[in-house]
This record gives sequence, C-alpha cells and structure tokens, in this order.
Amino acid sequence: MDIEIWRDGFIKVLDERYPKRSQLVQVLVELLGIEREAVYRRFRKEVAFSIQEIVTISSAWNISLDEITGISSDKIPFLMHPVNYIVPSDQELTFLQYVIKSIDQLKNFPDTEFMDICNKLPRQLLAGFKYLNQFHLFKWTYQYGNDQNSVTFSDINLSKAQVRLTADYYKAIKNVPNTNFIFDRDIFKNLASDINYFRSIQVISEKEKERIKNDLISLLDYLLEVANGACYPETKNKVNLYISNLNVNTNYSYTISNKAEICFVHVFDKFEIYTYNSDMLENFKTWMQLKKRSSIQISEVDKKSRIEFFTTQRQIIDAL
Repeated sequence: MDIEIWRDGFIKVLDERYPKRSQLVQVLVELLGIEREAVYRRFRKEVAFSIQEIVTISSAWNISLDEITGISSDKIPFLMHPVNYIVPSDQELTFLQYVIKSIDQLKNFPDTEFMDICNKLPRQLLAGFKYLNQFHLFKWTYQYGNDQNSVTFSDINLSKAQVRLTADYYKAIKNVPNTNFIFDRDIFKNLASDINYFRSIQVISEKEKERIKNDLISLLDYLLEVANGACYPETKNKVNLYISNLNVNTNYSYTISNKAEICFVHVFDKFEIYTYNSDMLENFKTWMQLKKRSSIQISEVDKKSRIEFFTTQRQIIDAL
C-alpha cells in the first residue's frame, strides 16, 4: 500500500475523532508528550508519525487497522475497554481520569447531545448516591466478578481515589449541555426485586437495605426536581426524561458533539462496547430518536403523567 495513501488515511481518522484541528493538536500534544509545532509538522507531512506514536494513538483511541488503512471489510468494529471498578490498576485509574476530563470538556460545546435508553438505572445517576452505587458494584461482582467465593454487600469497599473519581464523574456529567433519558417503565420495580432477592439470601443486611432504600428515595426526589425543571439543578443544562411504553432490552447510549461522536451498548452491567463508525452512529441516533415515539415525556410537559410515574415509583420503594 502506498505510504502516502496510508498516512492520509491515518490523518483522516484522527480528524474524524476531533473535527477541529486545534483541539486534535492539543490532545496529541498531551498524549504524545511532544511540542505543538511538532504535531503540526506531522499534519503538514514534513515529519511522519513514528510507529510508536501510531501505536500509542491507536491504543489510546482504539483505532482499528481497517480505519488506519482505509480498507473496508464491510464490518463495523465495536470495541471494549474493560475496567476493574472494584480494584482498578493505576493504568485503569488514569484511563478513568481521562474519561472524566473528556466529559467535563463537553461543557465547551453547546450542541453536544447525550442520550441513554435504559432498563437499569444509568451510571450517570447512580454515581451521586453512595449506597446505590455500592449496590450496583456489588451486583456486578456477585454476577460476574466473583467465581469462587460468596460475596456480600459489605465486602464492597472503595478506596478514597475511587470515591473521588466517582464524585468527579457525577459532577462532570452535569456539564453535558443536552441530555435525554428514556427509562423502562419497570426500571424501579426491577431494581426493588433485585434488592429483595439479595436480602432474602442474606448477602444484604436489613440495615444495608434501608440505606439503599433511603438513597432510592433521595434519587426519586432528585429526578422529580430534574423533571419539573427539565434540567440539572446544579448546572441548568437541559435534561429530558421519557418513560418507554415498550420494554427496553438493555442500556444503550450515544454522545454526539463537535468534539467527538461515539455510541455504546452497555453489557454485563459495568462494561460497554462502543464504536466511532459514522454510519453506525447515524443509525444509532435515528433508532434511538425513534424510541421517543413509544415513550411519554414526563419532564417539563405532561404534569399528569409525571405525577403518576413518581407516585408509583415511591409506592414501589416504600414497599421494600
């Protein structure tokens, strides 16, 4: 393959990640540890990206060989970056810090849109409530992260660094200018069923169950405030809440902005497979927007449906 075509293809992939060249240059300065002018020389083709630089960029951004060479295999690559959220390595902590920093920067792009369709409470909300977040980690560990010994709710202990990262993530996500959540109608009912199950097999104590229940009440109060104002109360950034009339099979989401475009399918509770493929992104956006047709918007409008939904959810939680 002609080296010039190969290099042009690589630069095109980088431009797709960050359409504004100045933003792309700044990110590469930080990632590669080189001067700004050195990055510009590479884009002017005065200097070639080294093999090590290509490997570093491709690894950090999960760029596939198909993307780099520009040779299409008629397949859409989905990637996954698994993270041990219970005992993360230093590398995983660095990765999480990078993710949080990237989310926080979205506040500078007013057209950014985040959309999440979910049958489980999303991480964006759980992160703000200690015992709900702990339950989420516990459930994941019980199902997927512990194949030898029994695990209890009290076994899940987060380090100070993890607690700080969780708080930083919860704060950063409120800076996204436009957010849409579409909830499965039974999202709280299913969660309550899970809590009752774990209590019945005594891996959650009665005291711990009450703490989780109190967090659920606080989350409902918070969501009602969001629904009434159609925004995050902390930042006043736009939030639309919908309730799906049809069952939601899993959590899936996309983030689209002038800075980056990416879509996710959430698997095994804590992980995501994702792609930057432009065709899939366009399909994802279309499919998810169409989901609104079978959903009821309860934020800002339709006060009757909003009251009915939150009354029902409170009854479910009170019955725990």
